[in-house]
Amino acid sequence: MTSASSRAWLDDLAAQGRSHFTTADAVRGLGASLPAAHAVLSRLKRAGRVASPYRGFYVVVPPQYRPLGCLPAELFIDQLMASLDVPYYVGLLSAAAYHGAAHQRPQRLQVVVAASRRPVVCGRVEVDFVARKDMEATPTVVRNTAAGTLRLSTAEATALELVGYADRCGGLDHVATVLSELGEVMDAEALVAAAALCPVVWVQRLGWLLEQAGHGELASALLPHVARRANSPAPLVRSEAVRGAVRDPRWRLVLNADVQPDDL
Repeated sequence: MTSASSRAWLDDLAAQGRSHFTTADAVRGLGASLPAAHAVLSRLKRAGRVASPYRGFYVVVPPQYRPLGCLPAELFIDQLMASLDVPYYVGLLSAAAYHGAAHQRPQRLQVVVAASRRPVVCGRVEVDFVARKDMEATPTVVRNTAAGTLRLSTAEATALELVGYADRCGGLDHVATVLSELGEVMDAEALVAAAALCPVVWVQRLGWLLEQAGHGELASALLPHVARRANSPAPLVRSEAVRGAVRDPRWRLVLNADVQPDDL
């Protein structure tokens, strides 16, 4: 098979608005045997025209993205997870950035799934998977991308997960910084509904952080939930000692850390 015919096939994919394909698609599209298709794909990968984020799954890499060695993850993650039949949503700092809290955009795309998965590395592009068993109950929204759509957690669900997975988000100082921006697009009623789906300690910590960030209305909406559900004081930072720390009775928190948001 000639280089011209393989390039023509890639151009035909682009004309159809497709930026991804599987090995089986390549066999059919190239009219080649499996070994011959693998040989063509290897040549295309060496030339930087395609990349493979996952075994058997390929993306077409246009010239502007060839320095990355791959498509940006947000342009293929929906198609990849569909091909694997794995429910997902973009979450944590990556979702916060889509909601407008783009302070220090994360280098890796953070994707929430139900069970642990190894990271995806494709050239300079990385996808970091975060496991949450009950993730399918999380409120999500769908956003359009240049390659299709992307599912991400709502702003309110994102805020709760930022607190719940603070260790995956640069620590509570960085989370506090992101929340100061994310709070601008959050809805109090939706926040209370999302809080019902989370561990109460996430709600306690989030309410306190929102109050410190000047989002008092959002924080106040969470107080009744904390009053009903929080049975005992929880540490603001789980890994820090609590002895001698001040307690906040409203949020039933032990303030065992000094949270210092980054300068915006």
